[in-house]
Amino acid sequence: MPVLYLVALAIALTGMVMLDRRFRLFFWRDARRATIVLVAGVVFFLVWDLLGIGLGIFFRGETAFMTGLQLAPELPLEEIFFLALLCYLTMNVYGFGMTLLSRHRSVPR
Repeated sequence: MPVLYLVALAIALTGMVMLDRRFRLFFWRDARRATIVLVAGVVFFLVWDLLGIGLGIFFRGETAFMTGLQLAPELPLEEIFFLALLCYLTMNVYGFGMTLLSRHRSVPR
């Protein structure tokens, strides 16, 4: 099962998209801004990873569940999908929090 981790990440990303669509949390609220934020987050963490790899801090773990495809030494293909999931999840949680906060503020006391 050398693609199991990539499939799991794709399923999780699909779940994020469905939650986002249902509750208008991130992309369905403002697609242009969401694209900029998501790309900036992935690029930031990708640079972070590359610096960590260059300094000998980060290493690719060996497992039978990964594709084995590398984008750079010690940087597996799955890392890009993981970083996208991490950023998307964070922004969905933020969007949900802002929705709850705005509802709480609009409730008369």
